Amino acid sequence: MPVEEVDAETGRAVAKVQQRAKLPGFRPGKAPVSIIRQQFAGDIRKQVLESLIPKYLHNRFEAEDLKVVGQPDITDVHLEAGEPLRFTAEFEVVPQVELQDYKGLTVKYQDPEVTDGDVDKRIEELRHSKAEFVNEDPRPLADGDFAVLSLESLSAVEGPPVKNEEMTLEVGGGDTLEDFSEHLRGMNPGEEKEFDVSYPEDYGQPKLAGKTVRFRAQVKGVRRKELPEINDEFAQDLGDYRTVDELREAVRKSLFGQRQFEAQQEAKNQLVDKLVDMHDFPVPETFVDEQIKNRTGRALAERGVDPKTLKLDWKKLKENQQDKASREVKASMLLSRIAEREAIAPTRDEVDKEVERIARQQREPFAAVRLRFEKDGTLGRIASHIQTDKTLSFLFEHAGKTEE
Repeated sequence: MPVEEVDAETGRAVAKVQQRAKLPGFRPGKAPVSIIRQQFAGDIRKQVLESLIPKYLHNRFEAEDLKVVGQPDITDVHLEAGEPLRFTAEFEVVPQVELQDYKGLTVKYQDPEVTDGDVDKRIEELRHSKAEFVNEDPRPLADGDFAVLSLESLSAVEGPPVKNEEMTLEVGGGDTLEDFSEHLRGMNPGEEKEFDVSYPEDYGQPKLAGKTVRFRAQVKGVRRKELPEINDEFAQDLGDYRTVDELREAVRKSLFGQRQFEAQQEAKNQLVDKLVDMHDFPVPETFVDEQIKNRTGRALAERGVDPKTLKLDWKKLKENQQDKASREVKASMLLSRIAEREAIAPTRDEVDKEVERIARQQREPFAAVRLRFEKDGTLGRIASHIQTDKTLSFLFEHAGKTEE
């Protein structure tokens, strides 16, 4: 930067320091400039650099049309009286992306089928959801019975012990561990027993997975599951259906919609993979780092862990996730570029509809939720997510579909 600009900014910095400096023997603002420059050299230097460097960089970025990513790394700063200010700035920029033919992609896809058997299975699930449990007279437990138990763990498990004063287990049921069924068979209401239960390695609760736990169980009662008949009355009880045939048709459409959504999502994932593979450009490390941090934060949040309480090995974390995060960033950049070219953007109604859905879910007024989302940046993220979904739908619509 020219020495004239440096001198002018230095003069302004000296004047500011002079106004607030408190030196023995001088009234505020009256200390000689020579003393101010000597006593507060570090403070003056800091003010000059903080004022001039960002200004100069901003002008250069605009002049060269540079889209800068993150904060520049400033080194080799040379600031001496009567000389130009010199420094080196190192920074990443958004790369130029030359789009290939993204409309000519081929993807494996076919509309799903829904058979009568699929409909029967779903209706049977609905039937079980409407079942009633009837108390039986005291008798030994057998397969198919629902045992009412009080259950308490006796051996040590991670966290508080397992204790439930009243729970229900189906003896011999598919969701009941065989160790429980084996020891409950033949027990009568009022009986108490201690036994061991071995949990599989992939059990849903980590504190029990792969462990053998000793329990004390007391049978309190025996219940039988009564299923409703599948008739028009059953259909009417489930919703706005008059007959079983109407219920079956609604179930068929629901299953088709769900499977079609899943199949299209899989096809869109294939399209994104192809899109990434056919484009070669450098991905800014700043974006990759941010993506890894976001992915790690979401994963920990799903497990109920606060990232701030952990000492993460960032180097190892980055090594493990570098490739996947780089592809995700590249995909995001490509989809944004396609959206820009095809003028794909979320409408206000689309954004408001999603905000309204969240407001209903949180039982808060729409206006209050929207205002909060505007302030914390959530509204922008919602708009970005909608734009991405619309861009993926655009790619899917223009892709060739094949069963092979």
